[in-house]
Amino acid sequence: MSTHRTEHTLTVDAPARVLYDLVADAGTWPAVFGPSVYVRHLEREAGRERFRIWAVVNDEVRNWTSRRELDPDGLSVTFQQEHSRPPLSSMGGGWRFRELPGGRTEIVLEHVFETDGTPEALTWVTAALDRNSPEELAALARVATLAPRPEEVVVSFTDTVELPGTAAEAYDFVHRADLWAQRLPHVERVNLREDAEGAQVLEMSTRTSDGAAHETRSVRICEPNTWIAYKQQLTPALLLGHSGLWTFTDGPDGAVVTSQHTAVISPEAVPAVLGPGRTLADAREYVRTALSRNSLATLKAAAARA
Repeated sequence: MSTHRTEHTLTVDAPARVLYDLVADAGTWPAVFGPSVYVRHLEREAGRERFRIWAVVNDEVRNWTSRRELDPDGLSVTFQQEHSRPPLSSMGGGWRFRELPGGRTEIVLEHVFETDGTPEALTWVTAALDRNSPEELAALARVATLAPRPEEVVVSFTDTVELPGTAAEAYDFVHRADLWAQRLPHVERVNLREDAEGAQVLEMSTRTSDGAAHETRSVRICEPNTWIAYKQQLTPALLLGHSGLWTFTDGPDGAVVTSQHTAVISPEAVPAVLGPGRTLADAREYVRTALSRNSLATLKAAAARA
């Protein structure tokens, strides 16, 4: 069994600290990075963390648990998978951010891995890294350079609603998205498939209250009766990325459901979607209102059914 290394680099016109902060905040990855679907933290403390991540690898949803060491002073992040899955025997690596003159930064993303030793395994892993790593670097550069500060284009919020019935009933309503065209007024068409247990691909045609039509495609990860995480692979024109999380718990008077959203706005799309002269602040408010309205409409229908 031999060790293999890959290294992917990109020079970006953005400060190293801004880029480091985006990588260090793993919770926003599904909205920033194309392959990432959901990150669920298991442990967090100063300088280190442990999380489970779901991602699309060679067109397949896979998951693993990683440990990370965060060094904000050295502008580096290292990672190591705990129990790699075949064809991998181990996987680790790191991010490094090297400051260059003129406020530019060289990003280096390194992977160090072992496979089961077959040529097919090495080809599979290398193809996945050569596909996902450049996508992640490009996405990181895009978000870091969209606005003077990334927080101007990143929207994150949570709505919490109490519903009659149980958490399991509320979960079932959101899980059975194949029935949404009959149950939700803003949904016109649905195609739902489950390629692996707990992993769904959801395609929808929706219409907002202002009459705008949207085609979306999402990958969803479902933990029965507890939570559903999703990542939009096909987003509305105003968004470069959008991820969300539904959580379901039983409260003293019924189910407690939270709907969490993280989205990345495309500044170039703001005038075309919202009209000339509209700002990023207008876009953030519009996105928050639209996403919240759709989530609350889903929960309102779930309450009516309960």
